[in-house]
Amino acid sequence: MIKVCFLLLTCASLTATAQKQDYPIQPVAFTKVKLADRFWTSRIETNRTVTIPASFERCKATGRVKNFEMAAARSGKFCTTYPFDDTDIYKTIEGASYSLAVHPDKKLECYLDSLITIVGKAQEPDGYLYTARTIDPLHAGPWIGKERWEKEQENSHELYNAGHMYEGAAAHFMATGKRNFLNIALRNADLLVQTFGPGKRHVAPGHEIVEMGLVRLYRITGKKEYLELAKFFIDERGKKEYNKKSKNVWENGTYYQDDKPVILQDEAEGHAVRAMYLYSGMADVAALTGDKQYLAAIDKIWDNMVGKKMYVQGSIGAVGDGERFGGNYELPNSTAYNETCAAIGSVFWNQRMFLLHGDSKYIDVMEKTLYNGLVSGVGLDGKSFFYTNAMQIQDNFTHTDIERERSGWFVCSCCPTNVARLIPSVPGYIYAQNGKDVYVNLFISGTGNMLVNNKALSITQQNNYPWNGGLNFIINPASATDMNLKLRIPGWAQNQAIPSDLYSYQQPSNQKVEIRVNGTLVNYSTEHGYAVLSRKWKKGDKVEMTLPMNVQRVVASEKLPDDAGKIALQRGPLMYCAEWKDNGGKAANIIIPKTTDFEPTYQPELLNGLTVLKGEVKAVNIDADGQNVSTETKTMAAIPYYAWANRGKGEMMVWFPQQVKYVDLGAAVLVEPVKK
Repeated sequence: MIKVCFLLLTCASLTATAQKQDYPIQPVAFTKVKLADRFWTSRIETNRTVTIPASFERCKATGRVKNFEMAAARSGKFCTTYPFDDTDIYKTIEGASYSLAVHPDKKLECYLDSLITIVGKAQEPDGYLYTARTIDPLHAGPWIGKERWEKEQENSHELYNAGHMYEGAAAHFMATGKRNFLNIALRNADLLVQTFGPGKRHVAPGHEIVEMGLVRLYRITGKKEYLELAKFFIDERGKKEYNKKSKNVWENGTYYQDDKPVILQDEAEGHAVRAMYLYSGMADVAALTGDKQYLAAIDKIWDNMVGKKMYVQGSIGAVGDGERFGGNYELPNSTAYNETCAAIGSVFWNQRMFLLHGDSKYIDVMEKTLYNGLVSGVGLDGKSFFYTNAMQIQDNFTHTDIERERSGWFVCSCCPTNVARLIPSVPGYIYAQNGKDVYVNLFISGTGNMLVNNKALSITQQNNYPWNGGLNFIINPASATDMNLKLRIPGWAQNQAIPSDLYSYQQPSNQKVEIRVNGTLVNYSTEHGYAVLSRKWKKGDKVEMTLPMNVQRVVASEKLPDDAGKIALQRGPLMYCAEWKDNGGKAANIIIPKTTDFEPTYQPELLNGLTVLKGEVKAVNIDADGQNVSTETKTMAAIPYYAWANRGKGEMMVWFPQQVKYVDLGAAVLVEPVKK
């Protein structure tokens, strides 16, 4: 019988020496939330039945499993490309464990046991586990170095592999109660404790995540050395000698978030995925140790990212060279990189920031990322993926870093396996709690169960979100209970496209968010973006909240030249795009006049069901001879950004000019907007 006791972030420790200090707000475990929501339940089921099995099959077909078998035999030749390929197995085990926790499957459980046995045999006697070296230590490859950890601060990924192993092992243990994978992880973690620390070996991990993983093991075991080592690794950043004057991100250390100590950093910098994992680890350690310097640093970094380095659909990591953040306001559309893994890391970090501060702005960013720049990374079939998430695709576009169509997998397959572990954990992001304060963060139909004042409480959501703004909540305490119900009022429903001035609505709406309790309209106070409803709740109490679902024109800060004079379309939490399939084979020739009104229409047969925006626009056309340019009036159809590229390859646009300024003949036809 599978034990469904896993808590996404803050499980109770199993020892008497467990931590007492922690996040002031606690998430309600995903195992305590049962969904009845079409948008997410279909994705979670597809992840269970398609993504996870396909991931395991591809791990086998590509040689990732064979690497562990050869490491166990201590012979052979590492048969995949990257030394971090081990993590694809760890991440898929993690996703499969989340799935097992709520959907028991004996066949899958047995397969995991067989795979874990293979992993365990590859582990060296002292706990070291890294197939790229163990197979043939004398010919380990240029990324790795001749000795253990020699190139860890660069690209060996030895500690990165360990971090993902810890995350997977913790998930498997909490889902099944079995220690087979956990014991492998603990032996490895004990080796790290023996190897690294004050008076021992010093290193700043080249690709962060071991910090998050060590915290996860600390939560399970209460072994303070794991938490201390996580903090040690974070504090080692900024101690290596780099060429501080160089603008090269590798030479000056910014690529690795290693140019200065973390408490002195104030910008989101470097490789975007590494950065998200570092900031998440800092949040974990700050929560568990009370480190105020960490808190001050990540607060500044978050403000910088959301205020100067985030795309309108929540994606981050603009620059393909290094998969990294660019400079402030460096957000080009034609070359936008936007790695899916970076979006996943942003979800991890933003939830942690909410748990620290209790402010809805972090959930606003998390929601925008979840519904747009993250789920765009996996096709509706569950087995095709984007590594990058483009902002525009044009017929004459030749940039090689940006994908025009989805792939089954990649040589570097970090994104597909990261998706496999994120999707089944989504129910754990809906509710949170601090004493008698109960937070409702995401609007997803289903029932969440928790304890308030030591009394059982269930909250049942009934909605058709994100397509409709009518939200119903049935409150069912075991007996009458004093409680502060905190309903997030999304920033997008309060004329805030994003919690900064980077993007805004062209025409603010004057619609107010209405809340009724048992049919009666109530005046409510707001606190940090939440409507606070304080009362003695009784069984069957009903709360209704109505969010305005206007189609909004989003405009960008004047500091983003690529977006000058252009608009993007948003409805509710969803950003929209125009795709070739719905617009006569083109999307890059569309002009949206200021007079255009868009009509939302739900189309259940299209792309698994979604709301389409239709409106009368202008389109620029060139005749067959290429001699004449004309415009025509046509009906434009826009689909949610997440759904693009599920019907073949063609043009896609997110930002649209409102009028023509000039035609650039050197680029065939390039519509430029008037600067305002």
